[in-house]
Amino acid sequence: MNDKILVLDDEKEIADVIALYLKNEGYEVRTVGTGKEALEQIEKEAPDLALLDVMLPDIDGFRVLRKIRETYKFPVIMLTAKTEYTDKIAGLTLGADDYIPKPFNPLELVARVKAQLRRYTKYNEKTKPQENIIDFSGLFMNRDTHECTYNEKELTLTPIEFDILWLLAENRGKVISSEQLFEQIWKEKYFKNSNNTVMVHIRHLREKMGDTRRKSDFIKTVWGVGYKVEG
Repeated sequence: MNDKILVLDDEKEIADVIALYLKNEGYEVRTVGTGKEALEQIEKEAPDLALLDVMLPDIDGFRVLRKIRETYKFPVIMLTAKTEYTDKIAGLTLGADDYIPKPFNPLELVARVKAQLRRYTKYNEKTKPQENIIDFSGLFMNRDTHECTYNEKELTLTPIEFDILWLLAENRGKVISSEQLFEQIWKEKYFKNSNNTVMVHIRHLREKMGDTRRKSDFIKTVWGVGYKVEG
């Protein structure tokens, strides 16, 4: 599978040139023109590398970078017409992997992209597959294959059930509120009756896990707050 690259630049001509050169090297490229679009695209499908312009019409590239680094570790290269040393330091401090001032040579940019992807692959080749696997306390989940077993029993989960269990297991030890669950899984605004939807799916999960006792052993209810699983 080809590496996916996100290009964020509000100057469409520049974004198109970058995309052309990268596509010629076999990369899959998505181009966006605002920070909001970039964050939405990343949430939908995280890229293998992002190229971020600093000067944008809505939120600047540094804020986009900061938001990315709250969750993701993929390489980020900053693109900017600003050449001040302080801007470069700011970007690198926030977690940028490289910094290319405009105007730039597209061939150099492609070389920098290749170098970052090689470095990222090299240092993450042992740990990267584990990002899609959860294995603890009798629970095994593989996000790539949608496989899920509990105490060696295979569970047939719907996509929603799988995502709920993954979210709870990924945050084991932490309480996840019904509101958080609903908004992260269903991608909709939480209303009062949304809690019933969450409760029904939690009940179905417990039934499939054979965990129907009054005090659940795995998915615990924290009354008035939400749900959690222990680490």
